[in-house]
Amino acid sequence: MSEPHLARVIPLRELRSASADAQIAAYATKTAGKSVLDRLGRPLRDLRISVTDRCNFRCSYCMPKEVFGRDYRYLPHDSLLNFDEITRLSRQFVELGVRKLRLTGGEPLLRKNVEQLVRQLSELRTPEGEEIDLTMTTNGALLASKARALKEAGLNRVTVSLDGLNDEVFKRMNDVDFPVGKVLKGIEAAQAAGISNIKVNMVVKRGTNEHEVLPMAKFFRGTGVTLRFIEFMDVGATNGWRMADVVPSEDIVRLISSELPLVPLAASSAGETAQRYGYAGQNGQPDKLLGEVGVISSVTKAFCSDCNRARLSTEGRLFLCLFGSQGVDLRQFLRGENPMSDVELINVIAGIWQSRADRYSELREKVLVMPSLQRSARPEMSYIGG
Repeated sequence: MSEPHLARVIPLRELRSASADAQIAAYATKTAGKSVLDRLGRPLRDLRISVTDRCNFRCSYCMPKEVFGRDYRYLPHDSLLNFDEITRLSRQFVELGVRKLRLTGGEPLLRKNVEQLVRQLSELRTPEGEEIDLTMTTNGALLASKARALKEAGLNRVTVSLDGLNDEVFKRMNDVDFPVGKVLKGIEAAQAAGISNIKVNMVVKRGTNEHEVLPMAKFFRGTGVTLRFIEFMDVGATNGWRMADVVPSEDIVRLISSELPLVPLAASSAGETAQRYGYAGQNGQPDKLLGEVGVISSVTKAFCSDCNRARLSTEGRLFLCLFGSQGVDLRQFLRGENPMSDVELINVIAGIWQSRADRYSELREKVLVMPSLQRSARPEMSYIGG
């Protein structure tokens, strides 16, 4: 097996004093307005944008309280990308082939006036004049009060993180004593506001909430909400990940099927992370009225081969893999005395993507035993988004 490929770090920061022409000559590919492929032939289709590094939950698998306590120092507000900067960068990514923009965090609804950002991004169009698939991932705590404003701003899709229906289990996982009922009211508010595509993501951790899998499947079956089960991942350096804590997706599908028969469905788009299953009707075929579930097997069945996602951190660093150890600072090209033009910026982004060869999940076993690639070097999910 060859050595694992991590995100290639282009030392653009070292070139801050050089002219934009020199930077482009060294790193750009002059492919503005065209789709780009990375070194493994993967296109750029999905950009996940972290709008804040703050969250009002302290889930053990993301922002454990013992690390993100009262004294934790978050990024100062002026270091965060502002809405115009996020929109400008997003426009360049769309020109290069991105068709889905996902707002995440931290908890994106904690970002003041985030619906204004939604409005700005909803106005973006592809080179062919088509709308962008704009969505948001949220813990749902503030969704009831924000749903209508988000819908009016142009949001038609939302994904809610919910790790169980049992109040005791859910409060233990969010670690701030937040009741599950308020999250469910947020989902109801999103439906009432007319947000047409709603998903619920459940991270499954052995010994913690795997007994909630079947109740969740029963609860959301036939509600119009799509449920996704996610294997507990080794993201960041603080969540205490162990392979023994992973509940394989195969076991989850088997458990649900034991009471609610499932039928495999085809992927809805290239690079989709979830394996989809429809609830079977009386004729044994998928019943659209009953809906579907999905499993995301990021540990046991790596999907690196067709991964088409990039991540933009809260302060504008571009990561080419969820498990990448470093990112490329794009914010520096937006600020200062000599900010880049759009043409220069799009070419730099294209060059960065074309250098990509990341496939961490396919090489997980080898990476985990290599001292030089230990998890302490990785950014937390709250910084680069899930």
